[in-house]
Amino acid sequence: MARKIRVAVIFGGQSGEHDVSLRSARAILRHIDRERFEIVPVGITREGRWLIGGDPLRELATASRLPLELEPVSSGAGSAPATGESALALPGSLPGEIDVVFPVLHGPYGEDGTIQGLLELAGIPYVGCGVLASAVAMDKPTAKRLFASVGLEQARWIAFTWHEWQCQHQTLLARIERELGYPCFVKPANLGSSVGVSKARRREELLAAIELASRYDRRIVVEEAIDARELEVSVLGNEEPVASIVGEIVPSREFYDYEAKYIDPHSQLLIPAPISEEQAATVRRMALEAFRVIDGAGMARVDFFLERSTGRILINEVNTIPGFTAISMYPKLWEASGLCFRDLITRLIELALERHQAQQRRRAQATQPFSG
Repeated sequence: MARKIRVAVIFGGQSGEHDVSLRSARAILRHIDRERFEIVPVGITREGRWLIGGDPLRELATASRLPLELEPVSSGAGSAPATGESALALPGSLPGEIDVVFPVLHGPYGEDGTIQGLLELAGIPYVGCGVLASAVAMDKPTAKRLFASVGLEQARWIAFTWHEWQCQHQTLLARIERELGYPCFVKPANLGSSVGVSKARRREELLAAIELASRYDRRIVVEEAIDARELEVSVLGNEEPVASIVGEIVPSREFYDYEAKYIDPHSQLLIPAPISEEQAATVRRMALEAFRVIDGAGMARVDFFLERSTGRILINEVNTIPGFTAISMYPKLWEASGLCFRDLITRLIELALERHQAQQRRRAQATQPFSG
């Protein structure tokens, strides 16, 4: 009997999306094919401590804002030690040999290229985008500039640092009101799950929104508010990525904020989205173009606006570690496209191993003497 592939699933982390990460990890641990994979769960606390062995998901869930229904997690690793702590768990601190890592770390210090760089240095295959794509997609201003470079239409936006705001807030305030107007959205430049995002309808709300966003990031993005429907597409693959069918989010609140996503049960997911075939084809094409321009690999969820008054399709952002919770669009869109949750996880792990093997071949070739 062939040895099972040993997968380290890493979750938690130090970002504002810590609680969402726990929900995503729970779903992956529930659905992964235990006949093919041996699981090593690894938790990271909000303070950055790594929890290895035992049941780190349950340990982190005790302090989670989002309720979790947990069953005992068995890694299948008989040699796994009792729960311990480490300042740095990779590569030597994990029990036994790890074949591949599945990072489920939404937001900074996980989705932004940091853990991807660590795994590259350790020579360990991992699920999802590489260092460049992860960093670019997480940084909203950089991603927006790349989208513009290939002609992907998007809402108007302005970005600045907290230092710039403190030094020239009157100038920036006047520019926001002149170029974007009200209402507008204020976001931390490097965060997801709508953490720290506010809608400002007047100057007082704008000032408060910028103050809130600055708690999460030194860089802040302000975008014009678009009266639009919210569409999402899942992308899967390495060199030849494919796009799922298109879904639509109907938020239970004025916009799809953190509460609407994870706490209020009345938001709706429409799969497939009730749009024309032409619109769906355009959204899928744009999703693949955005994935390629950031040099994506493995997976991403690409979010769009469909403007109600004009029918314009505007790209919003690319999420390189999308949610895997019970209500997350990424796995739901693939399930509706014919790929169930278990097989989706298997395919993501296969893509990680394929990408790593291709990198190893190129490195081996690069060390050979040039024969030309």
